[in-house]
Amino acid sequence: MMTAVPPIPDLTLVLGGARSGKSRFAEGLVTALDGPRVYIATARAWDQEMADRIAQHRTDRGPHWRTVEEPLDLCGALRAHAAAGGALLVDCLTLWLTNRLLADEDADIAADTAALVALLPTLPGRVVLVSNEVGLGIVPDNALARCFRDHAGRLHQAIAAIAPRVVLTVAGLPIYAKGQAL
Repeated sequence: MMTAVPPIPDLTLVLGGARSGKSRFAEGLVTALDGPRVYIATARAWDQEMADRIAQHRTDRGPHWRTVEEPLDLCGALRAHAAAGGALLVDCLTLWLTNRLLADEDADIAADTAALVALLPTLPGRVVLVSNEVGLGIVPDNALARCFRDHAGRLHQAIAAIAPRVVLTVAGLPIYAKGQAL
């Protein structure tokens, strides 16, 4: 059972499925600001197609973003790059969870999630977190996929409890599940 926590003024969680427009929407929230913009990318280039995607995302963002690639130590990257008047965009939480699960079979994902949720209220500036909503499909047939889905769902719930804005993107359209447009 979660306890009520006051919302963090400048935290937005953007959820969506594959190709739902979540990253583009999240980038728009940050691009509207005048201050420094840091894009914390959690993807790893496991193959050439993924490397090409990463390169295309970087090109699409343009030169006004500072990109930090951090697949594992998300809390460390957030601490290092958060700044008053600036904005951090994390894309994406589900890739970070995947990386944590694959990097260390003994990883304490619940502790990692708790550390992230505890850190978010302490960060200055705007924080926009992007993640994949994976709980809308069928129950996976293997333990790792079910474990991933469960951890992602718990992470989303914990962040949604403290975020004043939670947006679900569908077909490129933002649907505010919590809060109002900035």
